[in-house]
Amino acid sequence: MEADLFTSESVSSGHPDKLCDAISDAIVDACLAIDPNARVAVETSVKGGTEQGLILLAGEVTLSGDHPDYEKIARITAADIGYDSHSIGFDSTNELRCEVIQKITAQAANISQGVNNSEQGAGDQGLMFGFACTETESYDVLKGRYFPLAAALSQRLTRRMTNARKNGVLPWARPDAKSQVTVEYSGGLPSKVHTVVIAIQHDDALKNDFDGDEKAEQSFITDEIRKHVVEHAIPSELLSDNYRLIVNGTGRFADPGGPYADAGLTGRKIIVDTYGGMGRHGGGAFSGKDPSKVDRSAAYAARWAAKHVVASGLASKCEIQLAYVIGVAEPVSVRAESFGTSALNDSELTSRVNSVFDFTPKSIAEELDLLRPIYSPTAAGGHFGRTPGVEGAFPWEVLDQAKINSLQN
Repeated sequence: MEADLFTSESVSSGHPDKLCDAISDAIVDACLAIDPNARVAVETSVKGGTEQGLILLAGEVTLSGDHPDYEKIARITAADIGYDSHSIGFDSTNELRCEVIQKITAQAANISQGVNNSEQGAGDQGLMFGFACTETESYDVLKGRYFPLAAALSQRLTRRMTNARKNGVLPWARPDAKSQVTVEYSGGLPSKVHTVVIAIQHDDALKNDFDGDEKAEQSFITDEIRKHVVEHAIPSELLSDNYRLIVNGTGRFADPGGPYADAGLTGRKIIVDTYGGMGRHGGGAFSGKDPSKVDRSAAYAARWAAKHVVASGLASKCEIQLAYVIGVAEPVSVRAESFGTSALNDSELTSRVNSVFDFTPKSIAEELDLLRPIYSPTAAGGHFGRTPGVEGAFPWEVLDQAKINSLQN
């Protein structure tokens, strides 16, 4: 009988696409710090080169006040992530080694007239999903996240790799890394971790510590990842003696990597950013967008509502869909689905959600206090299932007891 398996992945802050998300969100934060009502939609692309790398900034920004120094923000953000050496694949600190091109104009007038009014219509049409479940609630280090287990674990692994590199635990590691976790289920519930896959860029000279023996190098890296990453990040009760660990499946992931090996672009990791494939996705990316864009703010609101439904005990799994039309404040549709885990039917559950939550963009921004520079921490490690106040603000992860009470009554 085939095992019941589900797999999710995550990528580190140094993955080229996440580097782009970080730059775009750093620009959002800088603009909101100047003007809380700034309208921002900025995409970033990066590519390393033999002689010179490139950061391309493109988009629209309208704000009251002087514009921030976009080039400076891009260079500092990339350097803070760890891209300050041409030899590893990218050096944002050196103008000769990295060019920054920007093409940022103002928000289109026809969009502004539908958004910048007293009702604050949605900044675009589209559909957004929020999801929550109880899979994480059996494990102390994950309790309160109400999140798919495979996604939660893969996020923890990439965050741990970043921290271990920065703290000197893995001195040979580079910023670019990925994780993938396969969870095995029994009776519909998670039972154990089946497989962990790690890709992590490393110092090309590491093999010299093993007389050039690349197999010995890989064995060392695998042992270090097992000890300092996997067994540090994943609860021990989920790791059986025979779990499978695969590190750098091609054999090596040596310098140069990062943007040199793989071009990056804002918004290409939307499943990593959300629920690891367990919840549906409307298709819109988050990073680089201010809260007037419902791609971002309504996805946060849908997650907030779904988390409350599950935390209230109304369902053990809940997905909420919202849909909007540009320039109109009220969503054109709201749907809550429990996948048969609630005593209420989906119509009743939707009605209860609608009675407790206001999904207009203006209300979302006010209730979640979104008009402030809180978005840089979301650029890596997932937008959901995070610990608010510890890993960043993440106000859409904060439970409101009054709303839980209202849902229950």
